[in-house]
Amino acid sequence: MTENLKKDIDEQKKAEELLLQSKEDWEDTFDTITDMIIIHDKDLNIIHTNKAAQQILNLPSLEINKIIKCYETHHGRDGSVEECSNCECLKTGVPAIFEIFEPNLNMFFEIRAIPRFDRAYQPKALIRIVRDITERKRFEEKIQLQLKRLNVLRDVEKAVSSSIDLHFTLDIFLNQVTSQIGIDAATVLLLNQQTQMLEHVVSRGFRSNALKHTKLRMGESNAGLAAVERRIITIPDLKAEPDGFVRSELFANEGFISYFAVPLIAKGQIKGVLELFHRALLDSGPEWLEFLETIADQAAIAIDNATLFDDLQRSNIELTMAHDTAIEGWSRAMDLRDKETEGHTQRVTQMTLRIAREMGIKEEELVHIKRGALLHDIGKMGVPDNILLKPAPLTDEEWVMMKRHPKDAYDMLYPIEYLRPALDIPYCHHEKWDGTGYPRGLKGEEIPLTARIFAVVDVMDALHSDRPYRPAWSKETIFEHIRSLAGTHFDPKVVEVFLKIEW
Repeated sequence: MTENLKKDIDEQKKAEELLLQSKEDWEDTFDTITDMIIIHDKDLNIIHTNKAAQQILNLPSLEINKIIKCYETHHGRDGSVEECSNCECLKTGVPAIFEIFEPNLNMFFEIRAIPRFDRAYQPKALIRIVRDITERKRFEEKIQLQLKRLNVLRDVEKAVSSSIDLHFTLDIFLNQVTSQIGIDAATVLLLNQQTQMLEHVVSRGFRSNALKHTKLRMGESNAGLAAVERRIITIPDLKAEPDGFVRSELFANEGFISYFAVPLIAKGQIKGVLELFHRALLDSGPEWLEFLETIADQAAIAIDNATLFDDLQRSNIELTMAHDTAIEGWSRAMDLRDKETEGHTQRVTQMTLRIAREMGIKEEELVHIKRGALLHDIGKMGVPDNILLKPAPLTDEEWVMMKRHPKDAYDMLYPIEYLRPALDIPYCHHEKWDGTGYPRGLKGEEIPLTARIFAVVDVMDALHSDRPYRPAWSKETIFEHIRSLAGTHFDPKVVEVFLKIEW
């Protein structure tokens, strides 16, 4: 009997030791888990935690503080928080997984909430496995910020490449910059290469015209300093540096606090300065400033491209003017050599252009018509003076020589590429509607329209001018004569338009 009792006692002790060992193993395992484990009852009292929770949440000892509310440690509140997902899980008895940002701790958590039930299957407690995901969320925020900045750069690049009009481009650029990166106001100052002054071009976000008349010397003020030193000038708090920005009395009413001046540099040359203004303190770390430089680079490239285009366009205009001046000089020389009435070529040119517009010819084609009209008799340079200036009727042989001048004009002008679109009038203005003209005997609409128009006005001006062998005809007589030749010499439609115009 005694032996049996002793045996029972030994087995009980052994069972107690095993139970204690199991408990210690469980507690050790519980505390070894790096995720926070928090268990609280249905009244939101924390009843058990592992060491990770105690350390991260800085919990007081449960042995000393018998009542610790979860909302006090997590949310820093004196009462439960509305719409708390943990509380909702405890009410519904449905497990949940969710992420939260806890401003009281300035941390992000992923929480797995698992309800515990009593024998009546009513929620009696909540187990929360809480993982600190702050580092991951900060990294995700950083990635999202980078993606946003890439999108901003894409939008800015798209904006600045959408037009070659500099003012329009910069206006779109500032709209993108202020809206996408959250800056209250911005302005662009361009460097005038002649005066070496930074001049206001476009601005956005200002309450007044505070900076619209800005003109700064290189090195003057913050913008001028940014241009000279080729670096971003940053003033985190304008109120703390009252002398850091003095350009306009109206500026004080803008309420700006943060300021940045970013040099615009393309191909190693200063193009201007981008100025940014914000009405609050702005967190501008190295990455933000680097992003700002990238945006400024795009603006500088846009300015450079627009400037190059303007220069090229200006050069083309100057070249075109030089060409047209030379053409007008040739036409005057031909008038003088041919003893034509002064101003003949200019008059027929203007009349041809007027009819061309009436007949719906596009404006971009008129420049070629003008050149063709001015050069209509350039082929006569190959006609000897004794034939061109002969006061008596020409012989058959002389007429053969004279009728060569349209072909000579073609041979002279065709090698000049920019004059090829103007060849129709010099080459074809002696062709006739019925096919009896020269040099190729073209008929009807085979004759280019511009040449058909010119044929009418050339006859009109010739008959309206005095000649050594006859006086000028009256307009009425000329109009009747031209009307009579519609369908034989002239295109009837051109004659119809010609007669409707008041000359």
